[in-house]
Amino acid sequence: MTRWICTLLIGFFLPCAHAQKTPQRTCRILFLDGPDSAPDTLHLFDGTRSQEVDLPRMNLSKLYTLPSGPLTLRFVPKAVTDPTTIPARAPAVTVAETMQDMYLLLTSDPGNEIAPVKVQVINAGTEQLKLGQMLWFNLTANHIGGTVGRQKMVLGPQSRSVVDAPASQSEGYPVNLGYRRPGNEALYPLCETKWHHDPRSRSLVFVIAEQGVRTPRVLAFPDYREAPKEEASP
Repeated sequence: MTRWICTLLIGFFLPCAHAQKTPQRTCRILFLDGPDSAPDTLHLFDGTRSQEVDLPRMNLSKLYTLPSGPLTLRFVPKAVTDPTTIPARAPAVTVAETMQDMYLLLTSDPGNEIAPVKVQVINAGTEQLKLGQMLWFNLTANHIGGTVGRQKMVLGPQSRSVVDAPASQSEGYPVNLGYRRPGNEALYPLCETKWHHDPRSRSLVFVIAEQGVRTPRVLAFPDYREAPKEEASP
């Protein structure tokens, strides 16, 4: 699954435009389908300091702040007091100076004895994913199609797509999806339910394959953030 994610993220490393006032640089973390045996927290070292971060499986983490400039982020099991002692195999990802807001997507890597994860970065800047939109990842070998509210959606195997707002306001909307297995033209039901649209949020949605289960699984993660407070006039 990690290899597929790596392919799907191409194009989400595009730089964000500079604003007149540099916003606070942030990230949120998701441990996609992380096993129970994996840690619930790790330390994230940004080249200057380390901070303990949560590794949630079923929701996005809280916002964590990062310093400006180009970064190499590393995940380690304990706080860093001497950067020269960080093992070379510590899971790492590079972040461009122009990327101001991001998701850090973790997947399981039990073979890494330093921290059993692999990490990749998704640009979360509003130039890439606007409020109300959904970023879908199909991490299976199946073709996925159907309707998401007022939007039609078609996803090829191991592909990604931005889906525009499924509704016009804060309201429920139907989700009706099916899938076709490789070499089989039969259409199988995937998801027939009702979700709620929050126009203040963006969403990450993953279609994943589970071992021993033929029907894929759909996992959705909304990202709502409080609007920044305006500074009082002097």
